Amino acid sequence: MIDPASNDTRKNGIARIGSQPIVLAAGVLVVLLVGIGSVALWRAATGSYPETDRAIAARQIRARAAEASEQLAEKTKAMAETQQEQIDQLQALQEQMQGVKRLLAAQQGEAKRLSDQVGTLAGAVDGLRESFASARSSDTPVATARRPTVRSKARTTAVRVTVIRTTTTGHVRKRTGSPS
Repeated sequence: MIDPASNDTRKNGIARIGSQPIVLAAGVLVVLLVGIGSVALWRAATGSYPETDRAIAARQIRARAAEASEQLAEKTKAMAETQQEQIDQLQALQEQMQGVKRLLAAQQGEAKRLSDQVGTLAGAVDGLRESFASARSSDTPVATARRPTVRSKARTTAVRVTVIRTTTTGHVRKRTGSPS
C-alpha cells in the first residue's frame, strides 16, 4: 500500500521550501534577470528588434497598399480614356455610315432618273427611226424618176442627224444639223 514514511518526506520537502520564501523569491528573481539579460544580449548582438521590425513591416504594407491603389487608379483612368476614345470612334463611324446611306440614296435616285431619261431617249430614237424610215419610203418613188438628184437628196437626209443631249439639270435638248 502506501508507505507512510515516504509521504512524510514529501511533505517535509515542500514544507522546507514554503518555510523559506525569501530563497524562493531570490531564485525566481535570478532566473528572470538571466532571461532578460540574455534577450537584451541577443538583441544587441543581432541588431534586430521585433517591435521595430513590426513597425517597418507595417509601413511597408501601407506603402505597398498605397502603390497598388495608385496603380489601380491609373489603370482605371487609362481604361476610361480608352473607352471614351472607342465611343468617339464609334460615333464617327456611325456618322460616316449615315453619310454613306445618304449618298447611296442620292445615287439610287440619280440612277432612277437616268434610267427614265434613257427610256425617254430610246422612245425618241425609235420615233426618229420611224420618221427616217417613212422619209425614205416617201423619197423612194421620186428616186426612180430622177435618180442622180434623189440620191444626193437622200444622202443629205441621211446625213442630217438629230442630237439629243441631257443637261445636268435633267432637261433634254435636241439639235438637228449636219455632222460637219
